[in-house]
Amino acid sequence: MNKLYWLDQIKLQDRAKVGDKAFYLSKIIQRGYPVMPGFVVSAEILRQFLENLNSSESLVADLPHSSLHLDITNWRQLQQVASRLRQEILTATVTQEWVSPIFQAAREWQTSCLILRPSLAVSTATPGINNNISGLLESVFCQCEPEAIALALKRTWSQIFRARSLLYWQHLGINLQQINLAVLVQPVENAIASGSLTTNASGWEIEATLGLGIAIALGEVQPDVYYIQPTTGVVLEQQLGNKMLGYGVDDAASGAFLQSLPNSALTPDRTCLITYMLPEAQQKQYSLQEEYLQQIIALGTQLVSELGKTFTIKWTIAGQTTSGKLFITQVSPSQSAIPHSHFIRGLGAAGGRVAATALVIINPQQKPEQLPKGVILVVPMITPDWLPLLQQVGGIITEQGGLTSHAAILARELGITAVVNATSATTLIQTGERLLLDGDRGEVYRIKGDSKEEMEKGKEENLLPFHQPNPKAPHSAVTSHLPMIATQLLVNLSQSTLIEQVQNLPVDGVGLLRSELMVLNILNGQHPNSWILSGRQAELLELWSEQIMQFARAFAPRPVFYRSLDWRSQDLPSLRDSLESSPQSMLGERGTFSYLRNPAVFELELQALASVQEAGYSNVNLLLPFVRTVEEFVFCRRKVEQAFLTEVAQFQLWMMAEVPSVLFLLPEYVKAGVAGISIGTNDLTQLLLGVDREQGQLAKVFNERHPAVMSAIAQLIQMAKSAGIPCSICGQAPALYPEIIDKLVEWGITSISVEPEAVERTYQAIARAEQRIILAAARHELKQGKK
Repeated sequence: MNKLYWLDQIKLQDRAKVGDKAFYLSKIIQRGYPVMPGFVVSAEILRQFLENLNSSESLVADLPHSSLHLDITNWRQLQQVASRLRQEILTATVTQEWVSPIFQAAREWQTSCLILRPSLAVSTATPGINNNISGLLESVFCQCEPEAIALALKRTWSQIFRARSLLYWQHLGINLQQINLAVLVQPVENAIASGSLTTNASGWEIEATLGLGIAIALGEVQPDVYYIQPTTGVVLEQQLGNKMLGYGVDDAASGAFLQSLPNSALTPDRTCLITYMLPEAQQKQYSLQEEYLQQIIALGTQLVSELGKTFTIKWTIAGQTTSGKLFITQVSPSQSAIPHSHFIRGLGAAGGRVAATALVIINPQQKPEQLPKGVILVVPMITPDWLPLLQQVGGIITEQGGLTSHAAILARELGITAVVNATSATTLIQTGERLLLDGDRGEVYRIKGDSKEEMEKGKEENLLPFHQPNPKAPHSAVTSHLPMIATQLLVNLSQSTLIEQVQNLPVDGVGLLRSELMVLNILNGQHPNSWILSGRQAELLELWSEQIMQFARAFAPRPVFYRSLDWRSQDLPSLRDSLESSPQSMLGERGTFSYLRNPAVFELELQALASVQEAGYSNVNLLLPFVRTVEEFVFCRRKVEQAFLTEVAQFQLWMMAEVPSVLFLLPEYVKAGVAGISIGTNDLTQLLLGVDREQGQLAKVFNERHPAVMSAIAQLIQMAKSAGIPCSICGQAPALYPEIIDKLVEWGITSISVEPEAVERTYQAIARAEQRIILAAARHELKQGKK
């Protein structure tokens, strides 16, 4: 190794070697700002490492000189290529000539834990790319030991060959020769608090959580937020987050600090970190004492003169007790570089960023037959019957709806960037306007200029790229390094087009197959009753059976829980039928009650399930929605028996636990034949709290972590255990608020079903929760043994 590049010694000509992340930090540390110390393993080392790979694979042999032009529309090929490349890197040897200097340099910090941060520079005519890799390349933690450092280096390097990374490079026309990936190495110390400061001319925002900032990065906590007036530094508003856990360093030298952490456990694949549950009193307190809050505000005021009015920094207050020191860990100067602040703000419903032309539709009931490809759709609200059209859009903005609205759920499943509850969007936005949609922040920006040339000019001014892949979109996980988990992890699906992307995820099956969204693809805009009344029942049955069979075939022998139709008339205005109830009703005659009133469609569904069984698939079970009474369940059970579905031994009849009456009637349901329940947190929350989930302005009230909701979930899990039946959860709560997974596992949930984009983080959250339980049990045994 030629040399390490220390942050306080990096020069302008070193930028391509050290990457932008390290370069920006070096600029401010050399001007006296409190930056966490560090050094850089240059991009040249990765290039040498790739050149020295000894492989018989032609794919690998030409690295790093290969351009790897792949057919990115062939998802399976993309996954296979990415997996082979990463495997070659992870199994290769990093020479001691490189590892030893890194280890010796890191030992000077006298720390047991290191963080390796990817620092990218791209030699291409595509400006702005270097700062816009959020969710693409991740930091890696490791112990300060030679072998751990070598593995962490390879894990960091291998990320440029992830499927989503290869997709991103090719989308922007970047060859591997143009990618310079350096690695910034820094010490990790226990932190009192960590977070970020984001500034612009109109206002500043500070996010903070207790412990290390990885809890925010992984989405495992909802941070505290402070809104600051830029010119005066006055705190205009502060909002308490939801912080159930924190991260610390597994350092024996930390002594008293570690002993003070209740229910702590080593984190999978981050063996130098521990997670710990925060005491309830700390959860109810803000993360920042006034002294630290003022230090961050003062630091931001100073940085304005260095970085301008628009920048983001990440910070940490290092320390183990009540005293700590503020450090900057990351700087993104003028990252958005957008000429003006956002002009509309809503709720970020599906992550990612996209820049495209707006298409405004004022009346959602006047649904067009098709939409131009790639547009940002702006509409008051979206009902499920919009689903076939959404496959073409690049982004979605709705004026109504919350995080569990139809628009939000559909966008997350399809991987489409979306902002909901954007008040007056259809009035403020005009068709043809150029917009930048940020689904992570819930913000909409107007890009000046009406022509494609001006859009390109905007990109040259360091705007975000024309389309940045949604970092939360479904992608197959590399499962070889994942820990084993006992709690079943399932996936929520409705679209057969996503099967190929999802079937290789580390899931135990499909926990929720949404039939009402699945069949929209085959109904051709006609209600099922219309098919039946016009004598086309046999044709519809064949189409319906084939739809279900695609999921059964793809996931066999893993179970698929098919939820029968759960429609409200206002959800499907274009398919409205004379038999449906008034659209003014919030609940409508939905769920199993509608089967009693008009059983023909339900009977058709049962015939479709029977056809799947006759085709040789025994892995499909039935999940009944919105069951209000035991009598409704008994009616459906008899229909199921009449369709001979119970003749297959593996078949199970479950019900959704979402109507609050189930809290009182579950033992009666079990006596009536319920084989299992799946908790639907979306409806359970709206019915317990009396809040319509579609009303985004009530987002603060619609809280799936409300004590009443959490108490109901705990009660359902306990009642199911007492009755000897499995209990799953398939609402949005675990995906939106992964911090509650600790409680679900502790209470004994048997399975958790989430959207495809949430599979990986849910898997890791389950693993951490189970490890904490095992560790607590081991400590208890040890304590008992000493008595």
